[in-house]
Amino acid sequence: MIYVFDSSPLIVLFRHYYPKRFPSLWDKFDALVDKKKIVSVREVMNELKVREDRLLNWAGNHREMFPQPIVAELEFVAEIFTVTHFQTLIRKKERLQGAPVADPFVIAKARVEKGCVVTQETMKANAANIPNVCKHFNIHCINLEAFMETENWKF
Repeated sequence: MIYVFDSSPLIVLFRHYYPKRFPSLWDKFDALVDKKKIVSVREVMNELKVREDRLLNWAGNHREMFPQPIVAELEFVAEIFTVTHFQTLIRKKERLQGAPVADPFVIAKARVEKGCVVTQETMKANAANIPNVCKHFNIHCINLEAFMETENWKF
């Protein structure tokens, strides 16, 4: 299975699972990145650029994990936005500031790759967030802990 990571689980990993304290976790994570089983999107990298920390340094050394979208992904992003309610994936503040928005691109990559979205966002009634959009389009979506369970990681 291919896992398409949103920025939130990457932030959690780097905030709480220090490489010097959890080397086996990082060995497994990096191995999946190298095998292209863990991927992301360019817009996640753009979201991370506002950070000045080791996550940004790590991402800079793994640029292949954050490719530009292909045509099929862009077409699916357009399909997401045909649902009026999902247009709020791009919040007013982000539109006004021209800030990067990765959510629709993460979802589209998972759809095209027949993969699974990994995000820390949760399902909320009547919300326009990643799990809700994934459910609407029948795309598998899990959080970081469920990812670790799926991979049967124990430390």
